[in-house]
Amino acid sequence: MIHPTAIVSPDARLATGVSIGAYSIVGANVEIGEETIIGSHVVIEGPTRIGRNNRFSPYSSIGGAPQDKKYANEPTTLEIGDGNTIREFCTFNRGTVQDAGSTRVGNDNWMMAYVHVAHDCQIGNHTIFANNAQLAGHVIVGDYAILGGFTVVHQFVHIGMHSISAMGTILLQDLPPYVTAAGNTARPFGINSEGLKRRGFTPNALASIKAAYKTLYKSGLTLEQARTALAAQASTTSELLPLVAFLQRSGRGIIR
Repeated sequence: MIHPTAIVSPDARLATGVSIGAYSIVGANVEIGEETIIGSHVVIEGPTRIGRNNRFSPYSSIGGAPQDKKYANEPTTLEIGDGNTIREFCTFNRGTVQDAGSTRVGNDNWMMAYVHVAHDCQIGNHTIFANNAQLAGHVIVGDYAILGGFTVVHQFVHIGMHSISAMGTILLQDLPPYVTAAGNTARPFGINSEGLKRRGFTPNALASIKAAYKTLYKSGLTLEQARTALAAQASTTSELLPLVAFLQRSGRGIIR
């Protein structure tokens, strides 16, 4: 279903059930999966691959060139999975050859209005980005993370699974899994207890995660000492394994 005012490149590939709204533009080297709905006034540039059952609201710009002065028209990509909701005025850019060459968004993510996903970002599944959440380049976001409205994330920052940021948070360093962040610049404020309960974490698991948070932030240990202590705790609590792995990979340091 393509509106008469829409412009769709003959080189675009549209699967069964795709809907293209009024005045939208779908460029060459764009692939759109089954039952995806493109609202009015949406621009999708390629190379971009979009999966099934996504919803794009009006005035979003998807697959544009990266905002990187080193970019020299290399054929980099944007990849979007299945079941995502992308609201009004969102901007998702393609990758750069200086990184993976692709910006990737997983499945079942909820992106509210004016969200920006810059080049080479890697976003997992089941995340929520509230209005005006902004990612600089090379940011990695884990599954089930929630970014509050007007959260701004510095380039190369990693955001752990099941973490949450408050409105107006400025993240200049990595946000570990399960942790609540707030402020400019961001500071830790406990764990995302309510979110973890909603996702079925048991009382024992929650208690272990709270204990791990105290080890990391309240014990007076250095980061290296805390890593060692948390590795010991993780030997009996599998929910802490993602936290231990995250701390081992962290390149920018964590919020403290």
